[in-house]
Amino acid sequence: MRLKGKVAVVTGGARDIGRAISIKLAQEGAKVVVNYFNSEQDCKETLSAIKEIGGEAIAIKADVTKQEDIDQLVVKTKEAFGDNLHILVNNAGGLFARKTIGEIDEAFYDLVMNVNFKGTVFVTKAFMSMLGNGSSVINVASQAGRDGGGPGSALYASSKGAVMTLTRNWAKELGPKGIRINAVCPGMIATKFHDDFTKDEVRKNVAGNTPLRREGGAGEVADLIAYLASDESSFMTGNNVDINGGLAFS
Repeated sequence: MRLKGKVAVVTGGARDIGRAISIKLAQEGAKVVVNYFNSEQDCKETLSAIKEIGGEAIAIKADVTKQEDIDQLVVKTKEAFGDNLHILVNNAGGLFARKTIGEIDEAFYDLVMNVNFKGTVFVTKAFMSMLGNGSSVINVASQAGRDGGGPGSALYASSKGAVMTLTRNWAKELGPKGIRINAVCPGMIATKFHDDFTKDEVRKNVAGNTPLRREGGAGEVADLIAYLASDESSFMTGNNVDINGGLAFS
């Protein structure tokens, strides 16, 4: 119960890594706001899982690319759990499709960059008045932000690289206020993300080339995020922490 008495917001918290994060933070004692947009049924299942372990959570629908939705996310969080936020996890994001240079258009650019980067920027900004000394912001980046990603993922990788750079810069700005900000950079994690966008042979090849010889689990990413959210990591900020089984090093 490292997080007992704390309030957490997890964007994109309904499924896959987001679900694992939401459940883990609740298991550690935090009151959790599970943000979702298109995943209402998944969110219901996540809330049910949290209830089963005796945790406390609510669901709030919001599109993190729209300022009016972000503002309502803040208002509803305050209404449910008060004026103080201790943990913010910017997890909402997606690849959406693999596209080559010739296939990228402006609409696709806006979609990928807005969800993965703009959302992180403006959600964090909106919650600043609720974050105080000792609070922790954790951004979910990607190994793709380090190595450029696989074929057709240029915009996804670039957006995650932007998140990593933002994390380093804001650590300098937020540190004097006692607010820590770190990012996690998952490698190949067994989720619907890769079920949808990565071929089986590619997944097997990546797992085979990983020193631990397997894909990671969403729960393992959630464990790392819980550590970064807790006081156990109180002297860590501005880090982009790799979790990829040893496939790539910072």
